[in-house]
Amino acid sequence: MAAESNGGADMESLTQPLLRSQRSSVINSTSQVAMVGANVCPIESLDYEIAENDFFKQDWRARGKVQILQYMFMKWLLSFLIGVIVSLIGFFNNLAVENIAGIKFVVTSNMMLAKRYSAAFLVFGISNFVLTLFPAVITSYVSPAAAGSGIPEVKAYLNGVDAPGIFSLRTLVVKIFGSISAVASSLFIGKAGPMVHTGACIASLLGQGGSKRYRLTWKWLRYFKNDRDRRDLITSGSAAGIAAAFRAPVGGLLFALEEMASWWRSALIWRAFFTTAVVAIILRALIDFCLSGKCGLFGKGGLIMYDVTSTDVMYHLSDVPPVLILGFVGGLLGAFYNFLLAKVLRLYSLINEKGAINKILLACWISIFTSCLLFGLPWLASCKACPADAGEACPTIGRSGNYKKFQCSYGEYNDLASLIFNTNDDAIKNLFSKGTDSEFQWSSLIIFFLTCFFLSIVSYGVIVPAGLFVPVIVTGASYGRLVGMLMGSHSNLNHGLFAVLGAASFLGGTMRTTVSLCIILLELTNNLLLLPLMMVVLLISKTVADAFNENIYDIIMKAKGFPYLENHAEPYMRQLTVGDVVTGPLQTLNGIEKVGNIVYMLRNTRHNGFPVVNEPPMFVSPVLFGLILRAHLIELLKGRAFSPTPEYMDSDMLGQFSANDFAKKGSGHGDSIEDIEFSEEELAMYVDLHPFTNASPYTVVETMSLAKALVLFREVGLRHVLVIPKLSGRSPVVGILTRHDFMPEHILNLHPSLLRSRWKRLRFQFPSIFKLF
Repeated sequence: MAAESNGGADMESLTQPLLRSQRSSVINSTSQVAMVGANVCPIESLDYEIAENDFFKQDWRARGKVQILQYMFMKWLLSFLIGVIVSLIGFFNNLAVENIAGIKFVVTSNMMLAKRYSAAFLVFGISNFVLTLFPAVITSYVSPAAAGSGIPEVKAYLNGVDAPGIFSLRTLVVKIFGSISAVASSLFIGKAGPMVHTGACIASLLGQGGSKRYRLTWKWLRYFKNDRDRRDLITSGSAAGIAAAFRAPVGGLLFALEEMASWWRSALIWRAFFTTAVVAIILRALIDFCLSGKCGLFGKGGLIMYDVTSTDVMYHLSDVPPVLILGFVGGLLGAFYNFLLAKVLRLYSLINEKGAINKILLACWISIFTSCLLFGLPWLASCKACPADAGEACPTIGRSGNYKKFQCSYGEYNDLASLIFNTNDDAIKNLFSKGTDSEFQWSSLIIFFLTCFFLSIVSYGVIVPAGLFVPVIVTGASYGRLVGMLMGSHSNLNHGLFAVLGAASFLGGTMRTTVSLCIILLELTNNLLLLPLMMVVLLISKTVADAFNENIYDIIMKAKGFPYLENHAEPYMRQLTVGDVVTGPLQTLNGIEKVGNIVYMLRNTRHNGFPVVNEPPMFVSPVLFGLILRAHLIELLKGRAFSPTPEYMDSDMLGQFSANDFAKKGSGHGDSIEDIEFSEEELAMYVDLHPFTNASPYTVVETMSLAKALVLFREVGLRHVLVIPKLSGRSPVVGILTRHDFMPEHILNLHPSLLRSRWKRLRFQFPSIFKLF
């Protein structure tokens, strides 16, 4: 009997969660808000799972070959339109930035040529101030979601986190014009990140499934009224954004898949590649148009292409050690850059909390500080005589070029002004240029590197559309050029090639992607001979930096509060079961429920999914029927298909609904239960939920490992997972898993002992890192 009793106890222990005694019944306290752009907003998860209710099944059965072909055709047509629109906007952005900045530098240089230095500084400073004030104001008051690069928000969306306004038409307009003005203001920011957000906005707007307001109710557009198809379109849009920013179609595709997307498949790669190919073709045609001189001051519209092709590039084994060191130090610098940027963003968030005026004032002060540095630092550099074999006019006056005159006499140039008193694109061209090993002085490059490093950090967090790609490239290129000067004649690589490798090492140390960055830099520089060295540099810099912190976009995303699901489970998750983290109280609905109960539940909870359970007296025992979404309940209540007695819905009532009624609305168009009024008589009536319930939701047993549940949740792209009991005789559903249940702060709040063991394990694995702090 004792053995039998022990055996029963063992069997019971195998069916219970590992930490049952510590299980909490409190509500998940994980934050439901995040910093979207520059404002704190409520966030929700996306429904990538198909709700297989009766209406969905009926809709798919009714689709014939013609409808399926229409659906496939629309996917390719929208991919084509995304490529066309993003390429045109990218071209317009570059053209506008180069001409606005060009006019500013021409006027300033002409004043300096006349030795009116004070007037030149006033024109330069006031121009930058106005160009910064404009995007700061429109971003603060029109669309705060447009602040920053937008890459963390797009990445979070593709992971399943939705936030209001991130892809609205208002955000798109502010992003475009705000980015143009901010980049032209000489702030150390880039336009690549905003272009990714711009591409995602365009894709989202095209994939809204039509609009009743603008009478775009074409039946074909309705196929995209779901989060799954919009996710694919936004992935293509983000790839097109990078392709348009750098003229790097393959690099843009790889960046979207390596850094942005959480789910992808071969069909998506095919369409995204088609989109970036359209971008490349249109940009090529527009560049040919600009070569005729019809695009303003700089002719080529500022489209980035740093041609460092050299037919005599040769390197030997003796060149590898310096490259390895360059990659190692680049990783350290990248990790330190991410660390400082996170601290600055936290400081800026405290300032931004005090209102829009403080956000604008911060941007204005950064603009004034930047203008003083950019105009004042070149005076510290001594003038150099123009080289006799210069490949272009020396000195250059009032336009881009390697040899800026600034305050120097004729026949001389200011090497620091050639870098710092210029647009970021032109500074990169100067650093990447070949045959210029003796162009820059040690002191000028050191000043420029430190200026870029710290100005790009303090400039990023201001309330304007701003990217990090180009500032990181500039900073890394100046660091690489310094290494090239240090090597001197001991290396077969010229200083321009060292600048390219330095940019790669710093990009790898900050952004931590490898394949996409490698291809983007190769497409930028048009130099395939550097491929082996660039691969080595990226691998080393990423490995070194990963030992200290995460990539810059993940740091920003977590600082903003997005509940991002990583593609790997933390080790402590294997010590827990799903039953250990599910919190209550659980809200369930009957298969035939009273209207008043549904209204009460919707008004008093924020849940977006409710288990539907068939209970007595209509059934012998409680049985889990499925899951119904909040949006579907609201749509059902709006239709008022009620009955005075608890009975199944007849065909006449079902006929007043269609599958399109339950399709996902466009961004920001969700209905609210507060907008619907009910009489006392209606609240006492009943509604049959069975036809509207997803009868095949994903379920897991309460004893499943939390790590295993995370893999299922992330890979399938779920919003809800129902937890069912291991043993019969209990309630048919134990709880619901959402992405917030996988967040470390929630898990470690429930089980503090894991925090202590996790800290000890980290100290054991990385003792040298902890000694630094």
